[in-house]
Amino acid sequence: MEFLGMDFSCAYESLRNGSFPDKDCLLPLLSKILGYCIVAASTTVKLPQILKIVSHSSVRGLSVVAFELEVIGYTIGLAYCLHKGMPFSAYGELAFLLIQALILVAIIYYYSQPLGAKTWIRPLLYCAVAPTILAGQIDPVLFEALYASQHAIFFFARVPQIWENFTNKSTGELSFLTCLMNFGGSMVRVFTGIQEKAPTSVVLGSTIGVVMNGTLLSQIIIYQKPRAKKERKVE
Repeated sequence: MEFLGMDFSCAYESLRNGSFPDKDCLLPLLSKILGYCIVAASTTVKLPQILKIVSHSSVRGLSVVAFELEVIGYTIGLAYCLHKGMPFSAYGELAFLLIQALILVAIIYYYSQPLGAKTWIRPLLYCAVAPTILAGQIDPVLFEALYASQHAIFFFARVPQIWENFTNKSTGELSFLTCLMNFGGSMVRVFTGIQEKAPTSVVLGSTIGVVMNGTLLSQIIIYQKPRAKKERKVE
């Protein structure tokens, strides 16, 4: 009994015999299921952030550099996983996150008008280099070094936004729901990465994601403005 690379036979046999599946049978299956759940959830992970910006017509408190670095990080991560031939359940969300991140950056540019010439250089440079990286048409040693730098990229993608929040004592238009899903996704990826025997660098990247996304989530909770109490009418 196999479906999308998930083998249900051992779990089915255990349940049919009236016993609970042991961990050697259950954990790999659970890892696969969670992996596909993450891929499915990733299709809408950045939608709350996109909708919040569009509905308010504002990018107040958002760091443009942070979102640009995210795009670079997702591109490198997706290219590396494709190149290594990893199972789709272990990295599939990167494809959907990359598409949404590109849309998000485009929207931030739109609401950040006017943009200087230096800002336009960055997306043009990305468009020139990204296809080569995604196709894996670079030296293997350089590819490994590039992927190793991905963790630093994601780290520094969060730092500008964290610092912006700390400086302003506000998270502006940052979406709580998107940060919550990013945090949850990173935690699940640590588990699935270990179960799928992914390279240590992949698990390390997910662990960094837990720490950084957790920090952003904490800031949203700490800096949220308390709702004004309604004044009681004096009779």
